[in-house]
Amino acid sequence: MEENKMGVMPVRPLLLHMAWPMMLSMLIQALYNMVDSMFVSRLNREAFEALSLSYPVQMFMVAVCVGTGVGVNALLSRRLGQQDPEGANAVAMNGVFVYLLSWLLFLFFGLFLTRPFFGFFTDSAAVAGYGARYLSLVTGCSIGMTMQFVTERILLASGDPVGPMVIQGVGAVVNLIFDPLLIFGPGPFPALGVAGAAAATVMGQLTGMAVGFVLVARCRTVALSPKGFRPQGEVIAELYRIGLPAIVMQSLATFMTLGLNKIMALFSSSAVFILGAYFKIQSFIFMPVHGLNNGMIPVVGYNYGARHRARITGLTRFALCIAVVIMAAGTLLLLCLPGFFLALFNAEPEVLAAGVPALRMIALSFPFAGVSIVLCAVLQAVGESLRSLAVSLARQILLVLPAALALGLLAPERMWLCFLLSELLSCGLALLLYRQICRQKLSRLS
Repeated sequence: MEENKMGVMPVRPLLLHMAWPMMLSMLIQALYNMVDSMFVSRLNREAFEALSLSYPVQMFMVAVCVGTGVGVNALLSRRLGQQDPEGANAVAMNGVFVYLLSWLLFLFFGLFLTRPFFGFFTDSAAVAGYGARYLSLVTGCSIGMTMQFVTERILLASGDPVGPMVIQGVGAVVNLIFDPLLIFGPGPFPALGVAGAAAATVMGQLTGMAVGFVLVARCRTVALSPKGFRPQGEVIAELYRIGLPAIVMQSLATFMTLGLNKIMALFSSSAVFILGAYFKIQSFIFMPVHGLNNGMIPVVGYNYGARHRARITGLTRFALCIAVVIMAAGTLLLLCLPGFFLALFNAEPEVLAAGVPALRMIALSFPFAGVSIVLCAVLQAVGESLRSLAVSLARQILLVLPAALALGLLAPERMWLCFLLSELLSCGLALLLYRQICRQKLSRLS
C-alpha cells in the first residue's frame, strides 16, 4: 500500500504544503468579511453597529462549525493513519449528519430569536431593524456554510490542502462580486442595503458548498455514500468528545465580545464601534494562523495515530515560528497604521481619537496569542481538548473580562491593555500544559 505523505514527507515542507492553501483561503475569507463591513459602513453608522452586534452570533456559528470540524478532522485523520478506510468513510458520513444538525440549530435562531437578541442589546430601533434583517438571512440560510465546512474538513484529513482553498476562494469571489451590487443596487440589481450584504454572503457559501461536494466526490481516499446510511451513535459520540470542547473553546469569543461591549461601553462612548472595527481587523490578522492550525491538526493527528513522536514535536516547533512571525507582522501594522484601518470603516473624529491608542495597545498582545493558538491546536489533535479549552477559557473569559473592568475603573484610557495581560498569562499556561503532554503522552511514542 502506498504510504500517506502525512507520515513520510519531511515535516517542514509537509506543514507548508498542508497549511498554505488554508492560510490563503482564510485570509481571503477574512478580507471579504472586512470588505463586507466597509461597504455597510458607507450606508450609515447604525448599519455598521448592527453588523458589529451581529458579529458574536456569527462567531458562534463559526465556533460550532470549526469545533465540529476538529472532531471530524482528528478522528478521520486518525482512522486513515490506522489504515482503516471503512472507519474513515463512516466518520465522514456521520460528520455530514452532525453538520446538518448544526444548520437546523442556526435555522431555529434565524426564525425565532433574532428580534429578541437585538432588543436585548440595543435601544435603537434602526440598529435592531438592520441587524434582524441581516442576521435572519445569514443564520436561516446557513446550510451552505455548514456543508462547506464539512467538505473542507474531509479534504484536509485526506491530505488535500488545495481543495479547501478552492472552496473558500470561489465562495469569497462570489461574495465580493455581489456585495456592492446587492447593497447599493447599481444597474439591474435592487438596492437591498444590509439585507444585500447578507444575501451576498449566503450566495458565496452556497457556491462553496457546491464546489466542495464536487471535490469530495473526486477524492479517492474518502467516499461519501448516503445510500443505506444510518447515524452511528459511537462515532458521533467520539466526534463530539473531541469536538465539543473545541466548540466551547471557540464559542468563548462570542461571550468575550458581548462582555467587552458591555464593560467598555461603561467607560467609553466609542467602545462598541472600536471593538467592532478591531474584531474585523483582527480576523484579517489572525485568520492565517487559524489556517495554519487547520493544516496542522490532521498532520499531527495522523502522526499521533501512527506513533511518530519526533514528527509531532518538529511540526509544533515549526508552526510556532510561523505563527509568531505572522503575529509580529500584525503588531507592526497596527502600531504604524491604526488610523488607516479605522478610516476604512468611516470612523468619526472622536472614534479616531480613542481608537488609535486602543489599537496600538491591543496589538502588543498578538505574538503571545499566536503561541497559545498553535499549542491549543496541538493539544486538540492528540486528544487533550479539555486542556486546550482551559487555555482558551483563560484567554477569552477568566482573564480578559476582569482585567478590562479593573483597568476601566482605575485608568479608562488604559483598559485596552486587558488583551495584553490576558494573552501573556495564557501563553505561559499553554506552554506549561504542552510540556506536560510531552512528558505524559508524546514521550511514550516511538
